[in-house]
Amino acid sequence: MPIPFLLIGFGGLTGTVGIAKTIKAGVDQNKANDTNTRAKEIIEGATREINIRRAESGEAIANLGQKKLRVLDNSIKPFIFSFEKIHNVELLESIGLDELQNFHLDVQSFGELKQLGEMASSLLGGTAGGAALGAITAFGAYGGAMTFGAASTGTAIASLSGAAATNATLAFLGGGALSVGGLGMAGGTAVLGGLVAGPALAVMGFVMGAKASANKDAAYSNLAKAKEYKTEMEAAGVLCNGIRLRADMFNRLLIKLDVLFGPLVYEMEQIITNAGTDYSRYSAEQKQVIAKALSIAGALKAILDTPILMENGELALEAEETAEKIQALIEAE
Repeated sequence: MPIPFLLIGFGGLTGTVGIAKTIKAGVDQNKANDTNTRAKEIIEGATREINIRRAESGEAIANLGQKKLRVLDNSIKPFIFSFEKIHNVELLESIGLDELQNFHLDVQSFGELKQLGEMASSLLGGTAGGAALGAITAFGAYGGAMTFGAASTGTAIASLSGAAATNATLAFLGGGALSVGGLGMAGGTAVLGGLVAGPALAVMGFVMGAKASANKDAAYSNLAKAKEYKTEMEAAGVLCNGIRLRADMFNRLLIKLDVLFGPLVYEMEQIITNAGTDYSRYSAEQKQVIAKALSIAGALKAILDTPILMENGELALEAEETAEKIQALIEAE
């Protein structure tokens, strides 16, 4: 009888071990699922935050592009129209403000400014079709320098809208792919300040697809990837805030300069009406008005040209220097 007793005991032990393994497997499964759920929540939270930050920065850049176009169309174009009537212009005399000398507008720059004015009219007039919003966003981010050398205004617009459609940073910020009928990230990746991150949906799909796995190590790996994604998106969010602040700063500077520029353009028009178009016959005060208007136009062009971003998505260092010079001019006025 001992043998059957031993066999029964061994069988009971085997069953107990099997139950324990089953329980452990269930516990491990629950831990894996809980860990993957945590990873999913981390990614969802990080994605919500970066979507808010990128929408804010994308809107700020688009607003800057719109403001640039309005200044070109409402202020620069009337200035050019009047200034081109004046003959024998010599600006060798001091105009009384050292800060104004920083923004000399030579013949080439004047021609570039005129071309930008024509582009502004085309974009605001809607002749660029569906590409307009993408082009405006690109203009806000990268300025007008990229349009120079174009064979025509249409080519310039195509260049801007093309940059918006294909540039991954602008696509990430929400405006880049508008010219080809959609939003999203160019090429499936977002490039921002040297950071290259996979789209949120791809990461989400990876985590969700692994949720049923009982492998705790795989779940912990998912959690580590989710935390890494969160860190990357936090860094991208900081840069998005920097882009927004820089765009808002340039927008404010444009408004302040335009307030100074409008009365000067009006005075210039009155001088032409009352004193004719021969600059050499103008009084010292009248010459100073013309010189100031020309220099303020140069300051406006500096903002129109200066990029907020570089092609790799990093903030352009020259923007800060330009802003400081223009702020000094405004304060001196």
